[in-house]
Amino acid sequence: MEKSNPRAETDFGFDRVPEADKAARVAAVFDRVAARYDRMNDLMSFGLHRAWKAFAVALARVHAGERVLDVASGSGDLARAFARRVGPTGQVWMSDINASMLAAGRDRLIDAGCVLPAAQCDAERLPFRDATFDCVSVGFGLRNMTHKDLALAEMTRVLKPGGRLLVLEFSKVWKPLEKAYDLYSFRVLPWLGERVAGDAAAYRYLAESIRMHPDQQTLRTMLERAGLERVEFFNLATGVVAVHRGYKLR
Repeated sequence: MEKSNPRAETDFGFDRVPEADKAARVAAVFDRVAARYDRMNDLMSFGLHRAWKAFAVALARVHAGERVLDVASGSGDLARAFARRVGPTGQVWMSDINASMLAAGRDRLIDAGCVLPAAQCDAERLPFRDATFDCVSVGFGLRNMTHKDLALAEMTRVLKPGGRLLVLEFSKVWKPLEKAYDLYSFRVLPWLGERVAGDAAAYRYLAESIRMHPDQQTLRTMLERAGLERVEFFNLATGVVAVHRGYKLR
């Protein structure tokens, strides 16, 4: 693997920042909104994020006794759903680079009677052995990663042969709806962020980061380059969100 270039830049929303600075900037955003993250998800998606996550969990086809890793676990919705499916003979790990989000998600699940192992770690350097998990998921976290290709390669590495990777993420909306979606994203979301979370800038970053994220076809190619096969995607809400699924066959 090539050494990183200290002068290299990457996107932080619409801004260009040094690659070494992006993780800290993203962490600062989520530190500020962690306490109101779930409430804002419900408001800005009109509750649809719950249906999107349920669809992703169904596509994962997780069975009793399997091992699952939920990357960028956040408030733990996906991890909790997977835990129900794997049952007492299986295992679900929560992971997140952000301590505030991981603690909020872990505490939320504990309050619900669901105790899961958790690891604070960078998705680009997962602290797990090769071929550890039957399924790896990442929900609304990939777009915040500095080197998405490295993160996808790591997620593939820790999959067992026959395992599958699920990526749930904002994507490219149907073109006739672009203007209306832009109006909502750049006017309504920051307004909601200011009044509910006390942070308009965090939700302006959200809107910008969505625009900088690879579209459906590009992300499909990235999953294939990471070593996954039979990669497909499913558009939800006219492409506002997409679920990608790929298999590690060897």
